[in-house]
Amino acid sequence: MLLLALDSSTPRVTVALVGLARDGATRVLAEHADEAGNRHGELIAPAITRVLADADATPANLGAIACGVGPGPFTGLRVGIVTAASIADGLGVPAYGVCSLDALAAAHRDAGRLLAVTDARRKQIYWARYDEKGSRVEGPDVTAPAELGAAMRGQVDRLVGAGAIQWAEAFGDITIEESDPWPHARLVAMLAADRAARGEPSEQLTPMYLRRPDAQPPAGLKPVTPR
Repeated sequence: MLLLALDSSTPRVTVALVGLARDGATRVLAEHADEAGNRHGELIAPAITRVLADADATPANLGAIACGVGPGPFTGLRVGIVTAASIADGLGVPAYGVCSLDALAAAHRDAGRLLAVTDARRKQIYWARYDEKGSRVEGPDVTAPAELGAAMRGQVDRLVGAGAIQWAEAFGDITIEESDPWPHARLVAMLAADRAARGEPSEQLTPMYLRRPDAQPPAGLKPVTPR
């Protein structure tokens, strides 16, 4: 089975095509990532086209879709989720959601007790805490960096993620791992692989926004009286 995975929860769009064995083992066939900024909608479809072409595959070959569901800023996250849900619906294949922070932490499973952190804007960060075995034990949540740094002293051995690098001063002497600071689509696929291999029903891809979107409708609009 071919599993297409994607994540757009950060300023980086990442897509991977993975071969999935019946026992849930995965083999990466192609992957691609772009620094998106605010161009998630422009970049995600070409990235999908590219990984399919690199693996000499077509959409008709796909057996399942996996998508990072955040947490992440509203617009970028929504682009990936809508894309994944649309592909799954159009092809009649199941879609599975994965917490994007879980995919970030999965790249650092041998690093002890982890805190995975990404930027939430508004001087806040998204985070989740993981035990020595890589299991999530707290979060995801959104918090101010200084508040989280104070709460996590003695609770974690290492910080991972672009948010930890950006707000390093808030975490004192906790070690920050600067490699692999973004979620990888191949790890989104790995975390969904067992569900896909078992043929579990498609899931509703519900985004983890954790707060209201930055854009708000204007308040105090004056009524208009027709002439």
